[in-house]
Parts: sequence; structure tokens; C-alpha cells
Amino acid sequence: MNISKNWLATYIDLAGLDTSEMADMLTFAGVEVEAMHERGVHSDQVVVAQVVQKTPVEGSDHLNVCMVDAGERSLRQIVCGAQNYKVGDKVPCALPGAVLPGGWQIKEGKMMGHASCGMLCSASELGLPDKEHGLWILSEQYEVGTPVRQFTPTDTLFELEITPNRPDLLSHWGMARELAGITGRSLKADPGDTPLQTEPAAENIRLSAPDICPLYTATRIRGVKIAPSPEWLAERLIAIGLRPINNVVDITNYCLFELGHPLHAFDAAHVQGPFNIRRAHHGERFTSLMDEQYELQECDLVISDTSDNALALAGIMGGKNSGVTEQTTEVILESAWFLPASVRHTSRRLGLGSDSSYRFERGASAWNVLRAASRAVQLILQCAGGEAEPTAVAGHAPCIVPEQQARQSTVLEQGSAAKVFCALPQVQLDWRDLDVMTHASIPHMEAARILRNLGLKEIAPGCWDTPPWRLDLKRSCDLLEEIVRVYGIGNIPSTRTAIYVPETPQDRAHDFRCQLTRHLAGAGFWEVQTFKLIADQSTDPMIACVQYALPIKPLQDGDLIRVALPLSEDHAVLRPSLSPGLLAVAARNLNQGMDVLRFFECGRVFRNTGGGKGKDIESEVLGILMAGKLSPAGWDSLTPPCVQPQHLTAVLANLLPKQRVSITPAKLSRPAAALCADIQVNGQTCGFLARVALSACRTLGLPQDCYYAELDLRKLQQLATTPFKVRELALYPASGRDATLELPIEVQHADVIKAVESAKQKLLESCRLKEIFRDPSGEKLSTDRKAMTYSFLYRNPSATLTAAEVDAAHGEMLQALASKLPGVKFR
Repeated sequence: MNISKNWLATYIDLAGLDTSEMADMLTFAGVEVEAMHERGVHSDQVVVAQVVQKTPVEGSDHLNVCMVDAGERSLRQIVCGAQNYKVGDKVPCALPGAVLPGGWQIKEGKMMGHASCGMLCSASELGLPDKEHGLWILSEQYEVGTPVRQFTPTDTLFELEITPNRPDLLSHWGMARELAGITGRSLKADPGDTPLQTEPAAENIRLSAPDICPLYTATRIRGVKIAPSPEWLAERLIAIGLRPINNVVDITNYCLFELGHPLHAFDAAHVQGPFNIRRAHHGERFTSLMDEQYELQECDLVISDTSDNALALAGIMGGKNSGVTEQTTEVILESAWFLPASVRHTSRRLGLGSDSSYRFERGASAWNVLRAASRAVQLILQCAGGEAEPTAVAGHAPCIVPEQQARQSTVLEQGSAAKVFCALPQVQLDWRDLDVMTHASIPHMEAARILRNLGLKEIAPGCWDTPPWRLDLKRSCDLLEEIVRVYGIGNIPSTRTAIYVPETPQDRAHDFRCQLTRHLAGAGFWEVQTFKLIADQSTDPMIACVQYALPIKPLQDGDLIRVALPLSEDHAVLRPSLSPGLLAVAARNLNQGMDVLRFFECGRVFRNTGGGKGKDIESEVLGILMAGKLSPAGWDSLTPPCVQPQHLTAVLANLLPKQRVSITPAKLSRPAAALCADIQVNGQTCGFLARVALSACRTLGLPQDCYYAELDLRKLQQLATTPFKVRELALYPASGRDATLELPIEVQHADVIKAVESAKQKLLESCRLKEIFRDPSGEKLSTDRKAMTYSFLYRNPSATLTAAEVDAAHGEMLQALASKLPGVKFR
């Protein structure tokens, strides 16, 4: 939002307050000043000059060589392209060395072979509103050589970033009120505190959607004369970047930026009968003031008349056929309150925004409805003439707290119809909380003064009455935040005293995640952070979408949580897994020439439970992706091997060095996975490992060998903290035996390990797979069988084994395998 310092100074005394000091003051109070723009002439080298001679440049259709008197001993030659001046006119002249707004420094130069020692200026080139098209023609009363800054106003434009919870700051009066609270300076007369005659609306306003528009007012003004706005009004709008249109429209814009409440003026000649504030018909067409057509839905709110034509899109923009024009002689001024969620929904859906919707979306206060109307009526009668009828008021202000807790106060009692506004509840403030927060560094009297400067009233000890424009002050902590914000956090002395806080489960979870992060980073993985919102379907392979999701638990119909009003199709679903984001990251890095793809992310995933019939849940998971080459190419390895599943398995085992990590065939398949296995820690499943389907790899442009693992962090933390028993080093040597098992091809490694464990051979210390052999040709081994070579290690913890003891134990093991594995043969 743009704020003019000159405009602001009409509401609060800013004498002695430097612009940079003012910017720092606002920034430290929570109102970010993004930029400051100086308007007007600040240089003494921009002077009044008189054109003495004007000669066209040969070969040019618009340039002239001018000899001008700038108050120097001799005439100055300047080449100028403007056409609206003549010999004898006085115009601004920027001498060499002058710096114009925007940091543009004037230098001597040549144009089409003619020397130009300066520049003749238009008003806009000096940061002022243009008076005419071309050079600024000055009055004859100004003496040649006089610096222009002596008779032109200067201004500073503050570009502010207002947080969504402070809609009361979206106006000059609101900002003046904030500065008064920060600095303690007094405010001048309230521009909205003007008399307004009101009457209850009988048949001229119909509220067909009171849940969306509970309060609507209309003021008919007859006999207005549409004309250009007065100079003071036009200059203020131009100062903040608006283009003047006509006096009535400019007044509605002026009141918007003065008091912060949107208004709209209808041409009464195009309004047939009473207003009807209703929901739009499905498929209804609306043409805006910008001459753009929109198709409406039943969720949209419109202002219509008895002809059922949509005259305006409520809270957003007026219609093309009902706007004020030069032929208008009678206007109807609208001032209303619309539900923020409704305005936001329509604005986002149609992609149609305005200064009006910007304020309604953030929660403009209903307290301002009649104030803005009274101010606008006063200015219209002053600038456009006419006669105003009493303001018709339909409905009542919305109750912003539950009725049983509401504190009703007659804020406006103007005319014959006093309106009751439900303000915020009274807030109880405990001074002990302030002492604990600030170590008693802020005196209670100073804190109370700050609250009073912000518009609050203490109606009982510790009980504060909040102002109707501060809808964000609802709790004691809100008042404490205001006190510290205005007092200045930099003015609170630091202390070395620390408060002991016992460790919480959240602390332990954070430390565990940090431990995993350090371990994976040390193993050569890159940590990434991806969006929690992904696309449902997308034709762009670089955009993560649900079809690439590999959740820990396979998705059912209704499990996805979709965004009701997504900002774009690429952010329509809450991610059920980290895999879409990690796959997209891997694809982008591969496109940039990176062939070693190792990424991980700790983050939240979201889903419904019970196929959408349960409650929404979110959980913390760890996603790990490995693809491409195992290591970069180098002198020792020109063609590094590709990643294999055992490499990711080794990474998982190293994450929990003190626990038993095993990989077992997955019970549930996942559509985006070619192969899938469950990850078990100490016999409990806490995640899965998968090879990404080749179709997904081709779509994303990833290598065929792309492996992904996802683990539940909560379960992983529980299993990682399981007490670990340390055993002593063996005193006696072990002895090994190898065995090759010929098995049916459907028998898996996990089946062999299960059979080995069930044998319960006391001397067996470990069993390790060494090699797998298959013969697709069928010459050496049938195509439906495979050979798996295992290494068995035997040890007696109390004595040295003899060869006979090892052979006996190994024989028992082979017999056990023969009885438990169907179709096994030993080689």
C-alpha cells in the first residue's frame, strides 16, 4: 500500500519527524516499509527559465534548438522535443548536474549534432502531476533563475507491506492513528466524524443473502454535476499512483484510501427499482467496469435491481452499464459490509482483484460503513453539488463474537436511525504476564499509556475495552504484544538468566531428526525441502503429482486431501508422500548434468483415514532417493557402476547401527513401484523400499535404476531408542562353510533366512548371501530355477571348534533347509 506523507500530515502533526526516522519507527513496530519514493523537486539546479529563441532542427519533425535565459549571464542552448510551448514561455530547466526523481542526473550532450546543455522539463519528469501534455508552462510571476523547489510542494511516498491481520492500517487515517499510538502525538479532527441522516430501509433494499451481506446502506444524491475533480483531490490520488476519473468516482477512491472502507457509486438512471443483494444465478454473465465478461456461480454475491441484472460484483467491482459517466445527474452511493470469505472466494476464482476486494478479504470493520458513507456524501455535496436524501440502512452490523459474549455499543448514533455495532469482548490483562515476558522492564503506567494511545480504554482494573477498528485484539496476549511492539523490543534489556525447561517429546523428536540429517549428509546425500502441495494430474513431467506418490500405506479412494480453492492446478493436493517432490528434484538435477542423485527430506505427509470416512491425519516421514551413478566419474573409474538396491539397504542399516534392519517382501504393492519391500527394524515394519516403476522413470527422464525409501519417523525413533545389548568379543575363532542351494525361482532370499533362523542351530553365528546364478538359456540351469550361494559361519563361544564339529553342525543346517524349502537341491 502507498501512503503519502503530505496526505498523512493532514491528520497528525509530523513536524520534526524525519522520513527515515519515520520509516524505522514503523518497521520496528511491525509495519514493514518496503521502499520510499521522493516526489517533487529537491535540487536547486532546477530553475525557472524563459524561452528566448526556438529553431527547428533540420531533418527532425519534432526537435527544436532553444536558447533559454536561466538567470545566468549568457543564454543557454538546449535541444527540446516538446511541442506545447512558444517563445516567451517560462518553463522548468534542469541544469547540468541536477538530479531528477529516480536518480536521473542531467549531463551535457549532443542531439543530431547540436549541443544540449541541460533539459527543459515536464511536471512528471520532476515527480509532479502533469498539468498539460508536454513542458510544464509556469506562471509569468516567477522570476527567471528562481529554483523551482521554492514554489512546488515536495512529498515522500511510503510503500508499506501490511500484514493480513491489520486491515485497519490500509488507509491514511488508520496509519495516522497507528503513528499516534507509536509516537504519542495527538490526532487532528477525525474525517469520518461527520453528521449523517439515516433511516431504516423499507422497500428500497432487499437483503436476499444476509449471511454474506448482513449490512447494506444506500444514499441517493440528486442534482450532481459530473466534472473533473478539484486540484487538491486529483493531486492526492496521483500522489499514491491513482488516475483521476471524475469528481464522484474520485471521491469514492479518496474515501477508500482515507478511511479504509470501500464505496461504490451507481448511476441512478440505470438502477430500476430497489436493490436486491443476492447470490448469482448459475451461469449468469457479468460485465465489469474494465469491459471484461465473467461467468458467475451461485457462490458469488451480486448487487442487482428489479430487472434482475447484476449491477456490481459485491465487494469487488462495479458493472459496466451502471457506472457514473459525464451524463450522470443522480447517483446512489453504496456502503456495505460483505463476508470476507465470500469476497475472497469470488476474487480468487475469477482472478479479479481490486483495492476494494483487498480490504474486504482482510476483514474491513463494519464500524466504518456509515463513517465512510457520511464522509463521501460530504465531499460529493462539496465538489459535485446536489442534494442528499437520508441514508437507507438495511440489516445490522455482523456480530464478530458469539452473541452471549458480545459487548454491544452504540458507536454511531447519527440521524434518526442509531445503529448498534457488536464490538470485541472486553479483554482482561494480567500485568504479571507482562512482567514475566519483559523481566519487569516495562512500567505498568507506561504500558497503560501505550494501550490508551492505541485507542483502548480501561473500564475496570485490568479490564480493557478494545476499539471497534482493532478486530485482531481478542486475548490478553494480543494486548501484551501491542505493548512490547510499541515500547520497542530493542528497549527491553537482555538478561543472562535462563529458565530451565524440561525436555519434551517434541525436543527429542527434533534431536532425532537432526541426528538423521547429519548422518545422511555425511553419507553424501543432499537435503531438500519441497512443497507440501502437489498437482493431482499434470502433463508437465517436472511437476510432482499424485501419480508418482509412493506412500508408506497404499492409497485408497478418498484418502487424498484436496485443496478447496487451490491457487493453481500444480498445488491442488496435500502430498500423501515425499516421493513426488524428491522425484521432481532428481529430474531437475539430472537435467542440469548431475549424474549422482542422492537426496533426502524430512517432512509431513497428509491423508484421510478409512478411505475418506475417517479423520484427516498428518505424520512425519523420512524420504530417501538414490539414482544414477554410485559415484562421480574419475581417473580411477571412468564408468562408475549404477546404484543397486543393496546400496540403499546399506544406507538404511547405517542409520541405525545398533538395531537389526532387515528387508522383507512387501505385503502391499504400490502402483508407481516396480519392486517393493518392507523395511523392518527389530522385526517391526516402519517403512518400505521400492524401485520406481520404469514408466515413471521414462516420464521424468530418470535412470532406470531409481530407488526410493520412506520411513515413519515416529516409529523409527521408538525403535532407535530400544536398549541395545553389547556382547563381548569372541575369544575363540570361527569356521565357515559355503553351500549352493538350487531352488525354484519363486523362492526368495527372505524365505531362506527364515528357514535358517527356524533351524535354531546353536553354533551358527551368521548366514550371508554371496551370489545368485540364473541361466536364461537353460543350458546350465533350468530357466525356472536359480542357484544361491550362502556362506555359513560357525563359532563356539567357550571352545575352539574341530572340523568334525563344524561339519556336523553344517550337515544339520542343510538337513533343516531341505525339510523347510520345497524343491531345494545342494551343489
